[in-house]
Amino acid sequence: MTVKITLVKKVLADGSPCKKCIDVLQRLEKSGHIKHIERIVEAHENDPNSEGMQLAQSLQVDKAPFFIVDHPDGQQVVYTVYFKLVQEVLKHLS
Repeated sequence: MTVKITLVKKVLADGSPCKKCIDVLQRLEKSGHIKHIERIVEAHENDPNSEGMQLAQSLQVDKAPFFIVDHPDGQQVVYTVYFKLVQEVLKHLS
């Protein structure tokens, strides 16, 4: 069983995606790591009840995008820095 990775990306109040989220998605696609992302969840800035905002609140994360990595042993690790995720998780999956 492998890790399950969820990407939480922010949607700004005007409905546009956050620039950093676009950049990270492009990096994931270019590197091929996008295949390891099991779910992409949106955090709508103007909707505190959106799934992404609920996750951010419950995990006490105030940055976007962020990644939730669920390990087979039940451990859950949150990454707010894309390059740290690559170094600690993604490069070991390819």
